Amino acid sequence: MRILQRPALVLGLVALALHLGANGGYDYFRDELYFIACGNHLAWGYVDQPPLVPWIARLARTLTGDSLLGLRLVPALAAAGLAALTADAARRLGGGLFARWLAGIAILAAPFFVIGGLLLSTDVLQPIAWLALTLAILEAIEQDRPNAWLVAGGIAGVALLSKYMIAFYLVALLAGLLATRYRTALLRPTPWLGIALILLIPLPNLLWQQQHGWPFLELGAAAANGKNVVFGPLAYLGEEIKMLNPMTAPIWLAGLAWFALSPRRWITIAWLVLMAIMLVAHGKPYYPAGIYPILLAGGAVAVERSLRPVWARGLCLAAVAATGVILLPLGLPILPIEQFIAYQRALGIVPETAERSGIGILPQYYADMFGWREMTAAVGTAYQALPPEDQARAVFLAGNYGEAGAIDFYGAAWHLPPAISGHNNYYLWGPAGHDGSVVLRLGGTREALLKSYGSVEAVGRIEQPYAMPYETGLPLWLCRDRKRSLEADWPEFKHYD
Repeated sequence: MRILQRPALVLGLVALALHLGANGGYDYFRDELYFIACGNHLAWGYVDQPPLVPWIARLARTLTGDSLLGLRLVPALAAAGLAALTADAARRLGGGLFARWLAGIAILAAPFFVIGGLLLSTDVLQPIAWLALTLAILEAIEQDRPNAWLVAGGIAGVALLSKYMIAFYLVALLAGLLATRYRTALLRPTPWLGIALILLIPLPNLLWQQQHGWPFLELGAAAANGKNVVFGPLAYLGEEIKMLNPMTAPIWLAGLAWFALSPRRWITIAWLVLMAIMLVAHGKPYYPAGIYPILLAGGAVAVERSLRPVWARGLCLAAVAATGVILLPLGLPILPIEQFIAYQRALGIVPETAERSGIGILPQYYADMFGWREMTAAVGTAYQALPPEDQARAVFLAGNYGEAGAIDFYGAAWHLPPAISGHNNYYLWGPAGHDGSVVLRLGGTREALLKSYGSVEAVGRIEQPYAMPYETGLPLWLCRDRKRSLEADWPEFKHYD
């Protein structure tokens, strides 16, 4: 059939259909609630991120309202584009039909890339941007097309408006090029014009960071110095393999070897440099994930050239596709949550986290979709029980941006005022004129809160077994008569992490 000759189109449509069918499952993720809040405070920057994803959240909300599927449309499109572009990358690297199918199917079989198409996150554009950037550089140096450097610079500049992580990849790519004969390409003017674009496009965001004292550097230092789990080289490699589906590991490892033995060895060098940076900086295992699509594309070409029998190629495709189907519920909310827990247990998978916080019975990307409605209901009930004069002064002081974002999103039904918090960008938005005379707070002990308030009484409790452990089993306190105003004590609430 002629359609089988177009794997990029087929696999892109398959990815899009999967996400359009499943992305509305479960509920809003913690970070999505935060992005919605940031989108309601449009700016050129935020403490913990560049502006593009909050802008996307604002646009999605404007066009689709409260639709969860609408909020996650951009991730769905990015996932479809990644599958299609990876298949096409195999063609550009010299692969035939089998290599193109294998590369694209490997993307669909990798849980991380499936999850990336589910959630609106700062990672949403990173894998496709890293792949497109690498292909543009290949075109510039192998086909002697100078304008491709400008394309590469534009891609990287826009990606920096989504997440700063691509900066590490740019350093790794530069190291790879300098270590090979392609360093002479950097003597021409067009690569430097591309670099100028990389700096010019995110310049307003960089100015915002500078004006606010470079808060992202403070946040990054907190992550590297205690928040993130520290992995050794072999453990980190093991996390990469799990994240991408162990069945795809032979493909991308073959890609590493294939590039290393060719003039394109700068890609392998870039991977080595990137891994070294991540290990030194205590980066989470998913941080460098954007480099793997090009490795999968190259590995698919290597497998094609070494695997000749038709039956062997068919078995290879079937094995990768089958494991992708088996692991699909780990990346898409296609099972009722109780069935997912049983399925996860049957596979022998134990949820893990790359942070030092605890983990419950669900992986964090699912657990952080639960508990927010229950929390808002408890806060709303307590707020509605207050006399009108207290309601006029009351505010929910959240411990983190997830709690604050949930109140801001779901709280309208309870006529709640906007939440305040010292976490990340909520800190910059301040106490919003609240003096602390009537405050609702979640967690902590009465004894500790009495050090700051004249009276503290329990008015509710949050119980949601599927939520992250630190977001359930918590008392809700009504605190009155703060001994010092929130405005005076606001610097003490600041935490960038």
